[in-house]
Amino acid sequence: MRRKPPSRTTSPYKSSSSQSNIFNLTTIAILAGVFILGVGIGIAFSSNTTFSPSNVASREYIDTKAPNPEICVQYGASAVVMDTRVFLTFNPFNVYVSQSNMRPGCVLRTNNWQILENKNLVTSQQVRDCKNRLNTFGFTGNLESKDVNISCIYQNDAAQNLFSTPEGAVAPPTETERF
Repeated sequence: MRRKPPSRTTSPYKSSSSQSNIFNLTTIAILAGVFILGVGIGIAFSSNTTFSPSNVASREYIDTKAPNPEICVQYGASAVVMDTRVFLTFNPFNVYVSQSNMRPGCVLRTNNWQILENKNLVTSQQVRDCKNRLNTFGFTGNLESKDVNISCIYQNDAAQNLFSTPEGAVAPPTETERF
């Protein structure tokens, strides 16, 4: 008996192994696209500015709540001011700290102090004293009202933003903008 050689005609249908490879690649591509789209949508939702008092994690929210926001953003920087009282006893030696009171505030750049002088909120002597110590002015409350509280404040260059530096970094911290 003579065997017939296999036919060399190609079938219009692909083999099941090549079809499953294409199906697997297509499925992987679709799943990767859905994953990337989901990550993009998640980032878009999480980076939107929120204006609720329960979440003040955005600079824009703090800028809108600063006293005199138009002056503060243009001539300084908005800030969160924390008032805390510390009590120290010596016999026995103990330290007590009060609950912090947080409120919106503003830090002025040194070249913009004339705003406070023009409104007669600080005297020339106060400006001279603050300038001699290389400090600047910060305030809470509206500049047009009686509840404004102005302080000569010191910029602490030793304070670091540990969220922006990689853990274990050995390079010295970069200088902050001098106010």
